[in-house]
Amino acid sequence: QVQLVESGGGLVQAGGSLRLSCAASGSIFSINAMGWYRQAPGKQRELVATITSNDVTNYSSSVKGRFTISRDNAKKTVYLQMNSLKPEDTGVYYCNLDAEAYRLGYKPGPLRSWGQGTQVTVSS
Repeated sequence: QVQLVESGGGLVQAGGSLRLSCAASGSIFSINAMGWYRQAPGKQRELVATITSNDVTNYSSSVKGRFTISRDNAKKTVYLQMNSLKPEDTGVYYCNLDAEAYRLGYKPGPLRSWGQGTQVTVSS
């Protein structure tokens, strides 16, 4: 089993900053990529940023230049530093894991997992 534990959400005024963290634990053999997605009320979940095992990053155009994704391999943790926050950044932020997981009696196999989500609210 694999768990993703997110933290760092909250309420902030426009222009402020927040830092999200997501720690992965469990039967992880290797991590291919981790990322952050968000879902605003009444909207579909959308990509915010991802980072691969080779530190290749990808950002949504709406957050590029304001958000920075990073990771700590030893801690199996991904971070999202969010600066210059805008009201339109409000939503539930979900951590995503793309990994290979141990499977009893089998070779490691692909795994995709989501965190429980953390609320980010930016007031104007």
